[in-house]
Order: sequence, then structure tokens, then C-alpha cells
Amino acid sequence: MDFELRKWKKTDTENFFKYSHNTKIAKNMRDSFPSTLDDCRKTVESFSFNDETQQCCRAIVVNGEAAGCIALFLKSDVYCKNAEIAYWLGEPFWGKGIMSEAIKQLCRTAFEQYDIVRIFAEPYAQNIGSRKALEKAGFIFEGIMKKGVYKNGNFFDYFMYALVK
Repeated sequence: MDFELRKWKKTDTENFFKYSHNTKIAKNMRDSFPSTLDDCRKTVESFSFNDETQQCCRAIVVNGEAAGCIALFLKSDVYCKNAEIAYWLGEPFWGKGIMSEAIKQLCRTAFEQYDIVRIFAEPYAQNIGSRKALEKAGFIFEGIMKKGVYKNGNFFDYFMYALVK
């Protein structure tokens, strides 16, 4: 399925909310993930005005709609040559190879644009779709962080994946 990565526009707010407002997505995100239309508006505005010195956020556009998000966040201090990748995609587009290709595209751009040597991701252990997308994009499994996440009153393991330049 064809898609494109592009900078976020304020007009993408409704689609951000439409596709992200899904318990199957929210259960695999951090607690700071936007949950209301107003939260989505603020997030899209911050992404659209981002100067990209410390992060690179892109809309995943499918059939002319912003149907997902992929972002890279540069780290600091002793982790200054690292960046974390995070993403989500609307459920109607799962299983079509979009996310693994989006991950590949953003990582190529990131290694060219930023002075980094490692991009990592931390999907929750139960998020098999995310883990498969990372593996298809060339990420290597590095380990399991036991009880590394506390969400909704429960502990979860998360997996560490990385792509090294």
C-alpha cells in the first residue's frame, strides 16, 4: 500500500484523533499519549512548528489522510549519539507493511540528517506487531527489560531493539 511521510499540518488534527483514538493503540503507548481532541490539537501544533533540531516528527499519509505518526527523538548527555523512534498507525492500515517501510525511511533520513549512530525502540513485550515491524526494518533485538513499564496499575516487560549505523 502506498504512503508518504510528510511534516504535520494543523489541518491533520481531526485525522490524528480519528485514527489514534483507539484502545488497541493507546494500550501500547506511554501515558503521555494524547487522548482528547484538544490533546491531539496541541500535539499536532507542536509537531508542525518543530524546528527539527532535537526531534523529527512525520505524519504517515495514506489515501490522502494522516493515518499515523512516526517520530525520532534525539537523546542528550552520554546518550547524545542515540535517538529513540516511536510510532503508531491507524488500525485499518495494520498488516500492510506500511510501518516497517516508514521506519526504514525515517531511519535513513535520521542517519543522514543527525550526528547519531544508534536508533532504538522500546515496544512493550505484548506488542507483537510493533516488534515485527522493527525486525522487518532491520532492527536487532537487544534484550528484555523485565517489569520495565508500569501502566494502568500493572507491570509490563518491554523489549529493546536498535539499529546501528
